[in-house]
Amino acid sequence: MAKVVPLFSGSSGNSYYIGSSGEGVLIDIGRSCKQIENALFDNYIDVSSIGALFITHEHIDHCQGARVFAKRHGIRIYASRGTLEAMEEKNLVCAENDCEVIEDTVSVGNMSIERRDTPHDARESCCFRVTTADGRRAVIATDMGVMTEPVRKLICSSDFAVVESNHDVDMLRRGMYPPHLKARILSDRGHLSNDACAAEIADFVRCGNFRLMLGHLSEHNNIPELALNTSLEKLESLGMKRNLDFTLSVVPRETDGRVIVF
Repeated sequence: MAKVVPLFSGSSGNSYYIGSSGEGVLIDIGRSCKQIENALFDNYIDVSSIGALFITHEHIDHCQGARVFAKRHGIRIYASRGTLEAMEEKNLVCAENDCEVIEDTVSVGNMSIERRDTPHDARESCCFRVTTADGRRAVIATDMGVMTEPVRKLICSSDFAVVESNHDVDMLRRGMYPPHLKARILSDRGHLSNDACAAEIADFVRCGNFRLMLGHLSEHNNIPELALNTSLEKLESLGMKRNLDFTLSVVPRETDGRVIVF
């Protein structure tokens, strides 16, 4: 049985467990080692089942706990070359960490993990798809200013995906952020808006990925109900019915015991 367990999501930290049959990996580890350990314990996940950490990019909300967690539990860290270099420069990994560059695809236990690059304001950001031992495929795809065709194809050929629905454009423009930060978020190397996400979600359902979640919502420039309704309205306008043609929900900011079986 393949499962995804969202541990944390949003600007305050991101982390997902994906696995099956007693083995799994973590995608990002954007909280402290202790917080991650507590979240795993609360979800009945044994740390010894984690075969590796995969880091999408060097922003602190995606790799805060990597150095300590990997060292404490003897777990290898995988990331792009640019991400590992940036993490080393920021002292987010150390010589004692077992780190490896992932260029395309690696095997961890009976799982296969694929990398695809993403357009974001980081050194060499990417997203990952995990294929479990029973052939089920899950993608975590956040932190991108625009959806690219390689990532789109990866999601379309998967069984489950978390897709970024970071901000409402009007809320962001009217909000408290300084102009340069608003411009960064709205750029092609920023984050996907609710509207941009909704347009992609419809295509994902049409191509056969029926199990989807919205992730990495901004704490200040979005509301979970708004993000969800934006995508639902788009899907329903095309004649697609929730829980019949697709499932869609919002990833909680902190773990709530939710387990997605896919």
